[in-house]
Amino acid sequence: MNRTRLAALTFLAVPALALGPAVAAHASTTMAPGAAPSATCNVERESNGKYHLWGVGFPNGQKVTYSGSSSGTVSTDDSGRFDVDGLSGAKFVVKTGDGMTTVTCAMVNH
Repeated sequence: MNRTRLAALTFLAVPALALGPAVAAHASTTMAPGAAPSATCNVERESNGKYHLWGVGFPNGQKVTYSGSSSGTVSTDDSGRFDVDGLSGAKFVVKTGDGMTTVTCAMVNH
């Protein structure tokens, strides 16, 4: 009778052990190493009538170029964020230095 129980447990345990890593990998929601987060940028009107442009999710420590109502280049910080204040106009497109990412910025109203 002990052999029967052992055989039954083996029959149940082996498939579970074999499928465990596959199921765990399928359920993983982490990003692959080196995968870039989705870049976004926004524009809002400041109290002085000028505009504030900021973006997140860009490559960290790299230059991005903004163009549109005003233009220029700024570096992202260690988290892939940038901020530019005192701009004229509200329409901007931001492009990474390598040209791999181009984002049209959205107007944010508070």
